[in-house]
Amino acid sequence: MTIASISARQVYDSRGFPTVECDVVLDDGSLGRAIVPSGASTGSGEALELRDGGKDYGGKGVTHAIANVIDIIAPAIKGRDASDQKAIDQTIIELDGTENKSKLGENATLAVSLATAKAAATSAKQPLYAYFGSLINNTEFTIPMPQLNILNGGKHAHGSTDVQEFMIIPIGAQDISTGLRMASEIYHRLGTVLSDAGYATSVGDEGGYAPSVKNGTEEALQLLNKAVETAGYVPGKDVAYALDIAASELVGEYGYNFARANKQYNSDELIGMYDHLVHSFPIVSIEDGLGENDWASWKKLNEHLGQQIQLVGDDLIATHTSLLKRAIDEKSANAILIKPNQIGTLSETIDALTMAKQAGWRTVISHRSGETEDTTIAHLAVGLNAGQIKAGSFARSERIAKYNELIRIAEQLHNSQLSHPFTVLS
Repeated sequence: MTIASISARQVYDSRGFPTVECDVVLDDGSLGRAIVPSGASTGSGEALELRDGGKDYGGKGVTHAIANVIDIIAPAIKGRDASDQKAIDQTIIELDGTENKSKLGENATLAVSLATAKAAATSAKQPLYAYFGSLINNTEFTIPMPQLNILNGGKHAHGSTDVQEFMIIPIGAQDISTGLRMASEIYHRLGTVLSDAGYATSVGDEGGYAPSVKNGTEEALQLLNKAVETAGYVPGKDVAYALDIAASELVGEYGYNFARANKQYNSDELIGMYDHLVHSFPIVSIEDGLGENDWASWKKLNEHLGQQIQLVGDDLIATHTSLLKRAIDEKSANAILIKPNQIGTLSETIDALTMAKQAGWRTVISHRSGETEDTTIAHLAVGLNAGQIKAGSFARSERIAKYNELIRIAEQLHNSQLSHPFTVLS
């Protein structure tokens, strides 16, 4: 199972910007192909996405990253055993030699890392989720509970809500097919609710509707309630909500600036606002509720709400074990968002997820706002038993591809259980 050849090319993500696709071919002809996504709302701790600069694509070309795959990574791992993922990834990490993949670019390192794993899985005649499971000695698989982003705001939909993502979680579903049917019905019902309220039904980067709601976060949640109810479901019993505040993007000179709502909050006031929302709506998860540098307030937030809801660190941790260790030690949150392109290799992604689980944290595998048709994260979520997945709204094929893949995986697993990390609230 040795690596025979590596190639890479510039393809396009869901925003129409270039990204890296890599093919790894083994000596038995097995092919692994991976495409790397791109984020808009990014934390300072993330690995560097290498872009070309210059005029082409407004500076967003990735020919330098591709050259790093061909000229630096490929010669170093050609002829190596593809099944030794840790050794392959360690070689890539050493070739880069920086803390944040700034020499080679995470779009180069991750493309090779994932393509190698996919080639090895093909050679071993294993489903990709099972191969990922084998990397942590896991043979018991569950289907992750989806968080579906059906209202977009923040950097994903300029001029919409201050909060970046309003997500529905089909907590009443017993299997993934039922959960996705519920999501489809609620998503389309929301379009009608928005239209009836005089709002546009255009969509944001992740496929969720992007209305310029007049009365801030509470109105958006009220619109969700109406969509859920008119679809025939009960908020809190059948469906719960998750918010991604992306608070680092809201940090201003005097605190947190919610421009659409025309309000400013200091950290304590923002925690109080979350407390009010949690007691007013069936919210079970808040992601990035505070800025990535507001560590003391994260601890306060966890002390105040951590026993009631899931508090997810994304920009705060950036899938980085050193930041995760600090968050665990300081009791800053109780869950982590796992994004492979925040760290740059499969092995480091697994290390972060494993560390979080060992600390008793929940884990959520996540897409990016600039996505592709690559369905690897669906397999990661199943193979590593993450329990939850964020793959975007119930629209746009780069999002639906992940949900469709989960349906296929569940069919392969026959009696697969849908993970239920949240209890019914009412």
